[in-house]
Amino acid sequence: MTPPLAPTGLRVSHDVRACAQHLAAGGLLGLPTETVYGLAADAQNAAAVRAVFALKGRPPEHPLIVHVAADEPGATPAWSHFASHAPDWAHTLMQSFWPGPLTLVLPRRPEVACVMAAGLPTVAVRCPSHPLAQQVLVAARALGVCGVAAPSANRFGRISPTLASHVVDEFADHADSQTLCVLDGGACDVGIESTIVDASRQHPVLLRPGMLDRAAIEAVLGQPLCNPDAAAPRVSGALASHYAPRTPLRLWSAADLAEALPQAGPGVAVYAWASVRKLAPQVPGFDLPDQPAACAHELFAVLRAMDAMAVQALWVQQPPEHPSWDGVRDRLRRAAHVA
Repeated sequence: MTPPLAPTGLRVSHDVRACAQHLAAGGLLGLPTETVYGLAADAQNAAAVRAVFALKGRPPEHPLIVHVAADEPGATPAWSHFASHAPDWAHTLMQSFWPGPLTLVLPRRPEVACVMAAGLPTVAVRCPSHPLAQQVLVAARALGVCGVAAPSANRFGRISPTLASHVVDEFADHADSQTLCVLDGGACDVGIESTIVDASRQHPVLLRPGMLDRAAIEAVLGQPLCNPDAAAPRVSGALASHYAPRTPLRLWSAADLAEALPQAGPGVAVYAWASVRKLAPQVPGFDLPDQPAACAHELFAVLRAMDAMAVQALWVQQPPEHPSWDGVRDRLRRAAHVA
């Protein structure tokens, strides 16, 4: 029996089978993936999916991503339960990058997952690589759950969780442990949300950058990714303001931050290269890694830690303008956006 995590009443579990049964019964699950923790529900259970929207405070017109188990040899592809078809080049991406941090937007079967897809004619599908996520998805599939809707397990627009404790902190006031359980899968390896590619139209379109970068996808496709246009489908994480701490966040160039930091008052915390931070040792904060993968892995945990410092402003150094930093730069720009 899984003990409750006092004082919130939320259960933190290590029992994969119990978590799969919880999903099949219509419950919500804090699900570890390689990107971030998701707030998972049976994608075909309209009531459970509506509970996800309600708990997050997410507007119902913002579609969710369905997560599916890896395909077994010779079996019908899991994505095809939700999508009517996929172009040949999308199959190539699935074969190259699934399981992994890539989401594909495909034409939706009109009879399934309408609530999860916000009524759109498309559905976003992902096959996560986290071993516990796959174990839960496989066990849930055996119980009739073909896939789970799983947006990030945080309040809408706020910092995404990369630890089970982040999920518990986020929903500490949700005391109904019969509805919400959290599977502890440790720290998420990637640390930011998946790359999203639109595969519902003739040409591939990059809708959201992630740590699976444009160059890697284009190398497999043998063609360039297009940029979004007015006809692009709505997807998760596309709002101008997103991933935001409660404390106002400001992005600085390295040069401007180096000039401003020595005059910073006590109400500031900083996330910057060690060479910049040492100019103002009195300012609390964290060293920003010089490699994009390392930065992505810790980004949301660092923002949460800084947000808890009871300061008035978070100063963050703008990452380099290199394609390998696109995912991190995207998250920071949205976190800093003032609506």
